[in-house]
Amino acid sequence: MATLLDFRRRIRSVKNTQQITRAMKFVAAARLRKAQESALAARPYALELARMLRSIMSRIDEPEHPLLAKREEKNVLVIVLSGERGLAGAFNSNILRRANDFIRKQSGKKIVTLPVGKKGRDALKKAGFPFAAEHINVLSKVEFGVAREIATLVTELYAKGEIDAVYIVFSEFKSVMTANLVVEKLLPVEEIRGEGDKASEDAGHASAGGKKQAETPVDYIYEQPAEQLLGKLLPRYIETQVLRSMLESSAAEYAARMVAMDSATKNAGDVIEGLTLHMNKVRQAAITKEIIEIVSGANYGA
Repeated sequence: MATLLDFRRRIRSVKNTQQITRAMKFVAAARLRKAQESALAARPYALELARMLRSIMSRIDEPEHPLLAKREEKNVLVIVLSGERGLAGAFNSNILRRANDFIRKQSGKKIVTLPVGKKGRDALKKAGFPFAAEHINVLSKVEFGVAREIATLVTELYAKGEIDAVYIVFSEFKSVMTANLVVEKLLPVEEIRGEGDKASEDAGHASAGGKKQAETPVDYIYEQPAEQLLGKLLPRYIETQVLRSMLESSAAEYAARMVAMDSATKNAGDVIEGLTLHMNKVRQAAITKEIIEIVSGANYGA
């Protein structure tokens, strides 16, 4: 049977753990604010770039570019954005499960992966998937240079014909409590859809009568030929999509870690409360036993 000393040691240990989880919660909350601001700031740029590309492609009868070439998907590259560390609830396991489900559906195809994040790198290496490259310790502070490096690699591989399609798996930040697991097709560029289009559609559905409002086309005036602009903007579009995915994943990871640490802190408080109650019952029982022994001894002596 546990003694009072054992209970005190256990309570002290849980309190120390609670202090750690509370500190990690505050750190994650502070970093989440910056990551959320960066993710939200990147969405308007991605939206306007997508609109401009749609406008350019509409002016060309048959757009031609290596990134638009469609081939039979025999060699597929999958970019998996996971977390750098654990203690984020089910964030990493959900991402890896979604990636595995997608890869499992690509039966008969050669799969090459490009992990971004330690957790994804370790899991994919253990599963035996070949790597085109790997990037770790880049999501805690997302930089455009890393996104450009990833985009340059996949576009070069696609232009050379070494891969036939590129997909990216990441967690899209929605709110502190909600994230959306997304699998997007980067290459070939088929449907140019910028971040924020869905928000525009949702706003349209919420308008009077619930009718979807059509997006008003923007009439851009270009100095350069449309074909020349298309060749310049398509690689930038891929870079923007990779950067946006990294920013969204970073914000979603910090949100998941903040929620997980908040839950752990509350659970530690419940454990401390239960241990304290049990310790008090044991102590009261010991006191009662001692009183009974004293009374019994006094009565026996009388």
